[in-house]
Amino acid sequence: MPDTELADWQYDLGGVLIGAGTTVNVIETTGLGRPPVRDADVDQPSMDGMFAGPDFWAARQVQIDAAIKAPGEPDACHDMIAALQAASDTAAVRLVGGQGMTFRLKRPGRPVKRLTGRLRKLDPEYGQVIHGYVPLDIEFVAHDPVFYADAETTTELPLGWLTGGGFAAPIIAPIVVQDGTVAADRPGWVTNSGDAEAWPVIRITGPCSNVTITHAATGRTLALPTLTLAAGRWVEIDTRPGYRTVTWDNGGNASTVLSPASRLDLFSLPPGQSEMRWTAFDATNTARLRLTWRDAYIAL
Repeated sequence: MPDTELADWQYDLGGVLIGAGTTVNVIETTGLGRPPVRDADVDQPSMDGMFAGPDFWAARQVQIDAAIKAPGEPDACHDMIAALQAASDTAAVRLVGGQGMTFRLKRPGRPVKRLTGRLRKLDPEYGQVIHGYVPLDIEFVAHDPVFYADAETTTELPLGWLTGGGFAAPIIAPIVVQDGTVAADRPGWVTNSGDAEAWPVIRITGPCSNVTITHAATGRTLALPTLTLAAGRWVEIDTRPGYRTVTWDNGGNASTVLSPASRLDLFSLPPGQSEMRWTAFDATNTARLRLTWRDAYIAL
């Protein structure tokens, strides 16, 4: 199901629309600025001050002060609360580690941004429900505090067989063309239009074997030396925080094909344009590498 299109000052909480133009009036939203910090500062022994350790972002806690306004319709108030409760009670999210629901928001002059997390508090006050008025205290916790673009970006890279990417004049013998016994190498470009590290989902579709994926600027590499894929089969590498899995097309765990030196927690797309390279054995030149990501932002 496609996401609901949002207007200014509207919020999509797990598929439930609230805010401007709805029966739920959002009075104030906090927690959308700088996320909390987990610091590692320590006192300096026998002297003044502290030693500043690394700072890590903690979970982002978004507090929403709202009220349902449906004059003379107490049943509409109950229906809205039930819809919000149902959105947070999906077993596929609530009972599965690492899974979250989506919180989307739109501010004037800004594109729609999204967070993923859990609804931790939904506290209605029923004192005036008979009049169709119910204040709501909502808390949403985003375990990854970074804002992400609403739309995914996808690029697909085939393998190329020509070393160096082609011929350049003047042509001097010998001319070297790779065959199916040498790992083909194909450069490609991806762009993270945000200002924070983005995390790609990488799908490799066969036929191919002995795959290596490299981020050219940093040299970070994901190696799958024992991987062999038949035509049409695929394996997916998810580098997103909270996921970081390698799975077969049938849903099985494929982490054993990833080399021990491969770090999913470091394989991010920095802001701007990045060159990606991948190598593999493929005698048919039909294997594909697909990267899917959301641009990442530190602020709304």
